[in-house]
Amino acid sequence: MSTANDLPFKVLADTFEALESITSRTQMTNILVSLLKKTPPEIIDKVVYIIEERLWPDWKGLPELGVAEKSIIKAIAVATGQSDDIVEKTAKTLGDLGKAAESLISVSREKQKKAATLLSFVSTKRELTVSRVYETLARIAMAQGEGSKDIKIRLLSGLLTESSPKEARYIVRFVEGKLRLGVGEATLMDALAIAFGGGSFARPIIERAYNLRADLGEVAKVVAAKGIEELKALKPVVGIPIRPMLAERHNNPEEILEKVGGVGFVEYKYDGERAQIHKRGSEVIIYSRRLENITHQYPDVVDYARRGVRADEAIVEGEIVAVDPDTGDFKPFQELMHRKRKYDIQAVVKEIPVRVFLFDILYANGVDYTVKPLPERRRALEEIVERNEGLDIAEYITVKTPGDLEKFFMEAIGNGAEGVMVKALHKDSIYQAGTRGWLWIKYKRDYRSEMIDTVDLVVVGAFYGKGRRGGKFGALLMAAYNEEKDVFETVCKVGSGFTDEDLNKLPDILKPYIMERKPVRVVSNIEPDVWVEPKLVAELIGAELTLSPLHTCAVGKIRGDAGISIRFPRFIRWRDDKGPEDATTSSELVEMYKSQLKKIAEKPSEGEAV
Repeated sequence: MSTANDLPFKVLADTFEALESITSRTQMTNILVSLLKKTPPEIIDKVVYIIEERLWPDWKGLPELGVAEKSIIKAIAVATGQSDDIVEKTAKTLGDLGKAAESLISVSREKQKKAATLLSFVSTKRELTVSRVYETLARIAMAQGEGSKDIKIRLLSGLLTESSPKEARYIVRFVEGKLRLGVGEATLMDALAIAFGGGSFARPIIERAYNLRADLGEVAKVVAAKGIEELKALKPVVGIPIRPMLAERHNNPEEILEKVGGVGFVEYKYDGERAQIHKRGSEVIIYSRRLENITHQYPDVVDYARRGVRADEAIVEGEIVAVDPDTGDFKPFQELMHRKRKYDIQAVVKEIPVRVFLFDILYANGVDYTVKPLPERRRALEEIVERNEGLDIAEYITVKTPGDLEKFFMEAIGNGAEGVMVKALHKDSIYQAGTRGWLWIKYKRDYRSEMIDTVDLVVVGAFYGKGRRGGKFGALLMAAYNEEKDVFETVCKVGSGFTDEDLNKLPDILKPYIMERKPVRVVSNIEPDVWVEPKLVAELIGAELTLSPLHTCAVGKIRGDAGISIRFPRFIRWRDDKGPEDATTSSELVEMYKSQLKKIAEKPSEGEAV
């Protein structure tokens, strides 16, 4: 039986079923508002995590569920008294392991009812609650090492035995990683603002709190229990990563300076791994752009920061750059991938030494610097940093003219940087955590010609190949992220640039994300052979940006009936360091297209490719 501080899991299952049947974001928000209002504050974080298809924030570094498909099948078999073969056949027939569990448990329940009637007793099966489900799933995730497979099966089968058919459908889908409700972070934040903030006007407060905590479950718990005013008082905390501020891109020095208010703070843009470094006493934690704990990859950076950041508590941000141990020259970002080794890290440290170039401070000794303008943040950064052999502050100048910006840009390129970052200096130049805007603008070397610059796009579909690629995937449907609508809009179909090894690995890479129908957050006029949940990010290059009536990226922004596409796209590499919301945005592609038009205005028109 549920308590006042819990919620029947049936409520969650009914909500998920309702969400499955709709595509309207407004309707989704209303359904979520209803759910959140009836959820006790004590467990609202668990409800939010389950909706997000996780047990806890990724940055905590806790284990994932780690239950293989065969183990899920075994658990269903144990719970229903069926064989593994029957479960597998049912799943193939219904096309969904969750529906197979629902169907077989329904049959099992009917048999139990008949048996109970014949024996003249009433079933006293207790009601399954959110806490019970969450705690069991957490125990499954925490089961590690020898014998853990059997423990996971036993725990999951026990949970399914207690569940109703519908509850079983969603428990299995969650464990399998295929819940796929189509609810993004933006929609959840809208719902929290309406449910506990009094309306959509509270959304910026919810979003800022999330950007400072990177934990929407915790934000939900605070606002549900203590109200919106409590969120306004949140400050950064050492050990909890802050979602990074993001930049727009542009290639015209004059327009760049106009956008930042006429005066720009310009610093080198290094080709490295962005890092958020947290220091408390002698403890140092390093988080990646995606807020993953990467401390173990950089023991040398831990030492540099421990010696060079002179504050009891601080959160600073910088770029980790690989350097040639013989010459000290910068090496490309790809070299840092060797640092992902879990073993022999000390050997890799010697092979691929790094330097850290700090460019911002977010917190120090009780002061929240995210609300301070850039000049104040930079002064504070320079005050607490003592440079050493591996720790430095990014090269920078202040410029007022396009000529000075161009000169410093060329200097940066000549010194091995990939371009410059131009930042606003005015009174509103705060650190906008988790936000992309014109306070920061990337000006990179590659922007100076027709689409030599790369873009990071999200896989949303796949096509089977022909000829030599027959029988396996030969191309991918790629999309940009529309941050205003919280959807992914198609840009191109890419089939070149893949090595044979890349193509052979595609089935395994895509398998966890393949869907039967178009993902809710994908906007596409093209029907691929296989739909793919928008999770994987890849870096692409192309000949030029063009207009296409087939693709949905920024439709109407340039011409009413066409979206932006890439002509002759080519795959370069997977971007495991970026999440789907970190991909190139539709608005960025609009700016890139407009910049391209200015460059080719004097060239003969070759027409628009479709």
